[in-house]
Amino acid sequence: MRSNQLNFNRQIAEQLFAKAPTDRHPEPVKSLLPAETDTTTDEQGSNKYRTIWISDIHLGTPGCQADALLHFLKHNDSDTLYLVGDIIDGWQLRKSWFWPQSHNDVIQKVLRKARKGTQVVFIPGNHDEAARQFAGMTFGDIPIMENAVHVTADGKRLWVVHGDEFDQVVRYAKWLAYLGDTLYTFALTLNRMLNNIRIKLGYPYWSLSQFLKQQVKNAVNFILEFEHALIHEAKHRGYDGVVCGHIHKAEIKEVDGLLYCNDGDWVESLTALVEHPCGTLAIVHWPHRDLPVRKQKALETVKAE
Repeated sequence: MRSNQLNFNRQIAEQLFAKAPTDRHPEPVKSLLPAETDTTTDEQGSNKYRTIWISDIHLGTPGCQADALLHFLKHNDSDTLYLVGDIIDGWQLRKSWFWPQSHNDVIQKVLRKARKGTQVVFIPGNHDEAARQFAGMTFGDIPIMENAVHVTADGKRLWVVHGDEFDQVVRYAKWLAYLGDTLYTFALTLNRMLNNIRIKLGYPYWSLSQFLKQQVKNAVNFILEFEHALIHEAKHRGYDGVVCGHIHKAEIKEVDGLLYCNDGDWVESLTALVEHPCGTLAIVHWPHRDLPVRKQKALETVKAE
C-alpha cells in the first residue's frame, strides 16, 4: 500500500513538472508527457502584468475549464506566476483517470513560460498535496514551496498560501472533506447539464454551486471564518496581507486592517489575481468556455484594490 502511494505521489509530480531533473536528485525524472511535445503556440500576451496568481485549476477532472485557462495564459504574461494550489486534482485521479489533451496543453504552456523567463512558483494545495513532499525542490525551473512571501511594487509584503490549512473540515475531518468534494463534483455535473440547456436556449452561463454557496448560511459563515483565520495568521507573521485560493471565491478586500486576496478558481468563476506594474492588485474575470472562448474577445472585469 505504501509503495502504491509513493508511486502515485511521484506520478502526480511528474505530470506537473514533465521531464525536468531536480536540484536534489541527480537522475532526471521520467515524464508521463511527450518528451518534446508542446501543442500550444507562441502568442504574445495582450496583457503584461508584474505578477499573476492562479489556483484551483483541478486538472484531471471534467469540471476543469482548461481551454479557457489556456486562452488566458496565451494572452496574459507576467514577470512572476504563482500556482497557488489544487493545480492537479489528485483526489479525483485516484478514483478514475481523466487527462484530455487540453489538460496536457496547460501543463506545457506553464512549462514554456518558465523556460522563457517567467518566474513560476508552485505552492501545493490539498488536492495536489502529494507534491508537498517535494517542497524545497525544483522541477522544470519551477520551485515547489509550502508558502511564499511576495513583495508588491509599492512595498506590501503578502503571504501566499493555498489556505486549506485554515479549513477546519480539511484539517480535522478529512473524510467529510472527501464527501464534500464528491457532492461538489456531482453539483458540477448537474451544472454542466443545466448550462448546456441554457446555452441552447440563448441564456448566459449560470453557476449552480455558486448560487448554493450564497444561499446556504453555513457556507457564508465558513467563508468569513476562513478569511479571518488567514488574516489573523498573516498579522501574527507580520505581513501586510494574504493571497490564497481554496474556497473558489475571488475577492480583494480589507479585513482587520490587512489585505485579503483570493484568486478564485478555473472550474466556475475563471478568475486570476493580477498585480499591475505600479503595484495595484485586481481580479481578472476571463470568459467562460461556453461563450465560446476562441471567438470572443477577452473580457476583463477589474476590481481594483
